[in-house]
Amino acid sequence: MTDVIVAGGGPTGLMLAAELRLHGVRVLVLEKEPEPATFVRALGLHVRSIEVMDQRGLLERFLALGQKFETGGFFAGLGTSWPDRLDTAHSYVLGIPQTVTERLLNARAVEAGTEIRRGRELVGLTQDDDGVTAELADGTRLRARYLVGCDGGRSTVRKLLRVGFPGEPSRVETLLGEMEVAVPPETLAAVVAEVRRTQTRFGAMPLGDGAYRVVVPADGVAENRSVPPTIEDFRRQLRVFAGTDFGVHSPRRLSRFGDATRLAERYRTGRVLLAGDAAHIHPPTGGQGLNLGIQDAFNLGWKLAAEVNGWAPEGLLDSYHIERHPVAAEVLDNTRAQMELMSTEPGARAVRRLMSELMDFEEVNRHLIEKITAIGIRYDFGDGHRLLGRRLRDVQLRRGRLYALMHAGRGLLLDQTGRLSVAGWADRVDHVVDVSEELDVPAVLLRPDGHVAWVGEDQRDLVGRLPEWFGAAGD
Repeated sequence: MTDVIVAGGGPTGLMLAAELRLHGVRVLVLEKEPEPATFVRALGLHVRSIEVMDQRGLLERFLALGQKFETGGFFAGLGTSWPDRLDTAHSYVLGIPQTVTERLLNARAVEAGTEIRRGRELVGLTQDDDGVTAELADGTRLRARYLVGCDGGRSTVRKLLRVGFPGEPSRVETLLGEMEVAVPPETLAAVVAEVRRTQTRFGAMPLGDGAYRVVVPADGVAENRSVPPTIEDFRRQLRVFAGTDFGVHSPRRLSRFGDATRLAERYRTGRVLLAGDAAHIHPPTGGQGLNLGIQDAFNLGWKLAAEVNGWAPEGLLDSYHIERHPVAAEVLDNTRAQMELMSTEPGARAVRRLMSELMDFEEVNRHLIEKITAIGIRYDFGDGHRLLGRRLRDVQLRRGRLYALMHAGRGLLLDQTGRLSVAGWADRVDHVVDVSEELDVPAVLLRPDGHVAWVGEDQRDLVGRLPEWFGAAGD
């Protein structure tokens, strides 16, 4: 029997598998598609996801294949500038296609020892006190101690669990495709810029190999959204909004997406959990979907590993839902707000003009970018220091940088006093005695995901907090 089955081999599932393998957990990833996707959906990583990759020693791989951007416009297309003084050592967005992100995470998971089976569709599951039985479409039955559904917005796992998925259905729909055009690039760019003055759900972005990623509002919401649109649907809608179809031809892939907004009622049902789009769906405004899933996996991985390895304190695994469910709810709210601001209705246009003025204020711009990039998140760890519950940015130490010390996915006590100890938890927490001019506290205890679990200098106080996140002391 394996330890954990991950249903879904997208970015969320692969990130989760890699995190579990850091702790020696046996992982099997089941992906129903026989081959990796070639269609680009998400286009980049936000600040917190960039930090996550840095914390695990993966960032250089991503930087080598991506492009840094410090431009505005991530909140409903508003704001022209990137804010100053973001609380991060990585103040940029990394442009990198989802196909590349998946390839890099797949390589990471395989290097760590993950078994990945493609063309394997999960169709049923049952669970008992000892584990979960997964039934595949070919009749195979597999047994694991836990199962995590990372199988997208139409999640089979969520449906089999009968977990409620309340929210709103799509009201508007957008066509998205990759195709070639028959007009010069400068002509296309000029027309797109003109149309986007009044219609923000419109665009044509070069993919670098002669093809373009074309986005245009659809003609209503399709009755059967599983049926892809045709190239003629694109031509017709392009003529409606741009007065020309740009001679689009040679489509590679055509799809549609709506603005449905839904959040699973619970992220855990016994030994089965949900992560990524299986737990929440929302419009792609702000580019938050892929990032939200990666960050779900980063929160869940070490907790589930602790449960499998037998040292998790009571309630640790349940804290995954407690912490991440409100984060997703806030993302759903900000995407709802962005969709309203992108409406062409007169009232919405008036609010958009007002918001555009407000975005000129540095504090407003920074606040909204912190929401989009997820660096403003603070988990509720109770009253205490202002850092408590927040992730700690990468700070410079005398002997290197903080994130370079977190690649193994363990807890970390950064001790600037040299007087503290993690005796009893040394198998789960690293003790680093070093100092940083960027950190004005005596010591911080970081969870494996980089969030601050304790701030202080009193050894007895520290010993009282360690069991809350790292279980009982060992020998």
